[in-house]
Amino acid sequence: METAAIALFLATYILLLALPRFRAHVAVLAAGAFIILGIMPLNLVGGAVDWNVILMIAGTMGIVALFIESRMPARLADLIVEKTPNLRWAVVALSLFSGIISAFVDNVATVLIVAPVAISMAKKQGISPVPSVIAVAIASNLQGAATLVGDATSIMLGGHAGMDFLDFFFAKGRIGIFWIVQLGALAATAVLYWILRSVEGEVKPQGRTEVKDYFPSFLLVFMVALLILASFIPNKPEITNGLICVGLMVIGLVRGVIRGNSLKWVWENLMEIDFFTLFLLIGLFIVIGGLTQVGVIDKVASFIVNAGRGNVFLIYTLVVWISVAVSGFVDNIPYVATMLPVVGGVASLLGIEPYLLYFGLLIGATLGGNITPIGASANITGLGLLRKEGYEVKAGTFMRISVPYTLAAVTTGYILNWLLWSGTL
Repeated sequence: METAAIALFLATYILLLALPRFRAHVAVLAAGAFIILGIMPLNLVGGAVDWNVILMIAGTMGIVALFIESRMPARLADLIVEKTPNLRWAVVALSLFSGIISAFVDNVATVLIVAPVAISMAKKQGISPVPSVIAVAIASNLQGAATLVGDATSIMLGGHAGMDFLDFFFAKGRIGIFWIVQLGALAATAVLYWILRSVEGEVKPQGRTEVKDYFPSFLLVFMVALLILASFIPNKPEITNGLICVGLMVIGLVRGVIRGNSLKWVWENLMEIDFFTLFLLIGLFIVIGGLTQVGVIDKVASFIVNAGRGNVFLIYTLVVWISVAVSGFVDNIPYVATMLPVVGGVASLLGIEPYLLYFGLLIGATLGGNITPIGASANITGLGLLRKEGYEVKAGTFMRISVPYTLAAVTTGYILNWLLWSGTL
């Protein structure tokens, strides 16, 4: 059974890499095979899927769709550009704004919000939009690891480790990953400012986007507030966070119908939810649950401990930098879904605080996706927007900005996370 599970998992992963447009189909079919072969007992399937994670992602995406439709993010970006002294600072400011938005909104959605503003600004100022859009995309990836709702990988970590919103800020009396990411962002932004030294000129005035509806902004703020309050509720249901996100999304949709929007409008907003990613995760949860059932995850954890010769610093280093290398070329969702139980097992075998390796995995896998144009969906989205404008960006052009930016962020996070959490050993 164990051999069949490993063979099927390897085949699944190869197909995930080879058929990126059909990843969800591959994951669901693999999950079905695990169930049919008895690797994953049918009565345990429901428990293998982290429904809190699924509901949180769905609800957050729905609220974000309403937020984008309201045009509030574009208005904020316009105001930020107005306050910058020159074009170089305008690009940096847009990247920082992209990061702030991305801490609470999906990375791809953030790029779809901010990149058009960057393109519009570049057109009005008579400069190439390429550096601006690249800066927006990589900043959105960076901050996705900062909060519980910033990215699918963060939501997955929260579900796996039982973390609430506040745990990303302060966990077990120590500084959480939010602050680690912020210091990494400061280092990366300093590098970005240096890279953009050739961007010169004053910012010319441009019009402000008109906000259609302020209610979605209140919904987003209310979601964060409720997730924080939920952190203080003892013994709450496991799907509490997911119900909060979905409930607020439903409120937004119902309000829209009451205000005169059609059912077609409701359907269009629901279709903004990335069901592809949701089905991919459901399939992966079942596959990984099957691997856990037959003992594969425990053996992989033991292998890593033995390969690192029990040296915690070496194992931590491998987790971070292998994650950077892998996520530079592979979608980080299946990678993180696979590695979370593995690093948890490694921490258990070593008898160390698991947050050291959990945060290290997130730093490497989330920030590392910035290295290449295909390493993160946000990068692909940004370059797709540029392609529509007639700018075909080569990998070398992208990496001249992304590689130093990413190395600054990851190195800072790698060192700081070790200094903060190795003391728990």
